[in-house]
Amino acid sequence: MNLLHLLDDAKCFEVIRAHRWPEGVRCPHCHANQITKQGRDEHQRARQRYRCLGCQQKFDDLTGTVFAGHHQPLRVWVAGLYLMGLNLSNRQIAHELGTNEDDAQQLTRQLREGVVAAATTPELSGTVEIDEVYLVAGHKGQHAEVQKRGV
Repeated sequence: MNLLHLLDDAKCFEVIRAHRWPEGVRCPHCHANQITKQGRDEHQRARQRYRCLGCQQKFDDLTGTVFAGHHQPLRVWVAGLYLMGLNLSNRQIAHELGTNEDDAQQLTRQLREGVVAAATTPELSGTVEIDEVYLVAGHKGQHAEVQKRGV
């Protein structure tokens, strides 16, 4: 049985909405919370459309996310993300998703780029300790070479 048969588009959209807007839907353009629902997408029935009463922009559940603007159903992206978490190769992911390797490679690349773009830079504070530092690269464990260079 294919992994995609176990996933339901409606459930995937519910999870996306819950993680994206835990305190209610907000406009991705102006962040207002005065939103009206504008029906469902014709091709993906579980995908809700909205209109912001603040800036009048239209958007949907995926606007502004790594999942937006692709022809693959959301369940394929969610399954791909899950398979990436299992550290599978692109070839294995393509096999599991029933796609060709080029599509799987593009999917994983875009998911990785989305994760990197969303990552925040940690700020260190207080006392910060580091472990080993090698000042002369390439001479690890060669004490005599380090001594010759006077480092």
